Amino acid sequence: MTSSWGRRLIASLVVAFVVAFVVHAAMIAAFYVGSLAGSSAPSGALIVAVSNYFSLTSVLAFVLLFVAGVVGAFDRWWTALIAGLLVGFLSPAIGTLVTATSGGSPFSGQLVVAVLGTLLGINLLYGVSVAVLTPTFGRWLFRIIEGVRSRFETERKVALVRIPAKNLQDGLVTHIDRTAVDAELADTQWDGYVSALSRAGWQTVEVASADSLADSVFVEDTAVVFGDTAVITRPGADSRKPEVAGTEAALRAQGLRLERIEEPGTLEGGDVLKVGSTVYVGRGGRTNGEGIRQLRALVAPLGYTVVGVPVTKALHLKTAVTALPDGTVIGYEPLVDEPRIFERFLPVPEAHGTAVVVLDDETLLISSAAPQTAALLEDLGYTTIAVDISEFEKLEGCVTCLSIRIR
Repeated sequence: MTSSWGRRLIASLVVAFVVAFVVHAAMIAAFYVGSLAGSSAPSGALIVAVSNYFSLTSVLAFVLLFVAGVVGAFDRWWTALIAGLLVGFLSPAIGTLVTATSGGSPFSGQLVVAVLGTLLGINLLYGVSVAVLTPTFGRWLFRIIEGVRSRFETERKVALVRIPAKNLQDGLVTHIDRTAVDAELADTQWDGYVSALSRAGWQTVEVASADSLADSVFVEDTAVVFGDTAVITRPGADSRKPEVAGTEAALRAQGLRLERIEEPGTLEGGDVLKVGSTVYVGRGGRTNGEGIRQLRALVAPLGYTVVGVPVTKALHLKTAVTALPDGTVIGYEPLVDEPRIFERFLPVPEAHGTAVVVLDDETLLISSAAPQTAALLEDLGYTTIAVDISEFEKLEGCVTCLSIRIR
């Protein structure tokens, strides 16, 4: 089990206990306060009686809320609301029914009607409390616990990769002239790319191959990862839309929480550049404004700020720019629409030098077609690892396109 699934289980357990406990205590307090308005003073016996009456109901609420958290009900507010309404209805109804039958009352339609009547009477406050508390405080607490990484966890470095399709040569080309692709050489270069990641300490995980999808090797375009949350994209090219299914399955197997871009939004991972808590998103031929709006709504609760960037001179934003570990954005100026958007921008001397994969705080993966850029980065104190990806560059690919990094 991955650490993120472990945190989901813990978050579900804590939230289920807290919500059930708070509502149970609230029922005792409500009846206690209500008795103060009566003719006699409240007694300890009343507190015990109320607690006993709701005890089975609270146990059921705990179990149902735990299951709801595990299956993902707290991932969105509206699913948390549905879960709260269902638990608020089912737990007092089942609890009262079981208590009545165990006390000697025969199970009958009349009993069921009487139990349902309690949902508009003594059990109404319990159900409403669960329904309100679950999507508000409960979901807030769940997201906090799920998002906390234990100090005992080791850093995760996983790279999802996808073997080139047999029809790789039919991949899309939009901003450069088409040239013949050597499929055998491409396979060799892909092996070299994957080996470079492995030698740098990354665990490489293969997404299921897709031999009929020419561009599927450029797996980065199908998802964007933000910690333990992955946003499944909706590619702008219709021929690439089927690629996301394989990536989604691989990310789910890694235990990540999944969100997705919905129609009519389009978004490709090559247009998403993360620099600290700022997310630059290229608005170009493959990513539209609606895709950017949806991404902004999805990642804002995670602490990220999305900044739209015009892209007209290259396929993707990361065809033109990427970022160094210190946050400096590097790019080939003839391909960059507006470099002043970035807080720190450093021009590089080669078009293929725009893309780097940050392997760690000191090490960068770069195309072997950019030796001058590699020398520049080495002079800035970084270690560079060069890989030959010439056959993928013929299809507007780069070192970032060939993997999805999970860290």
